[in-house]
Amino acid sequence: MFDRITVESDKMGGKPCVRGMRIPVSLVINLVANGMTDDEILEAYPYLEKEDIRQCLLYAAALVRDDSYHLVGSAE
Repeated sequence: MFDRITVESDKMGGKPCVRGMRIPVSLVINLVANGMTDDEILEAYPYLEKEDIRQCLLYAAALVRDDSYHLVGSAE
């Protein structure tokens, strides 16, 4: 399902990255969250592909669906 997301212990401290590059999934998610469009991201990082962005978003969605990740406290 995530053939573009790689985890290598010797790269970026073992953080999930895009296709073995030193581009963490978290960076891509942060760019999207801060309002960058796919085209703007691809212009800033020309070695990325549109499918990389899509898989980063899908990967993040899968992580927050996983019951093993628990948030501490509440925003009430």
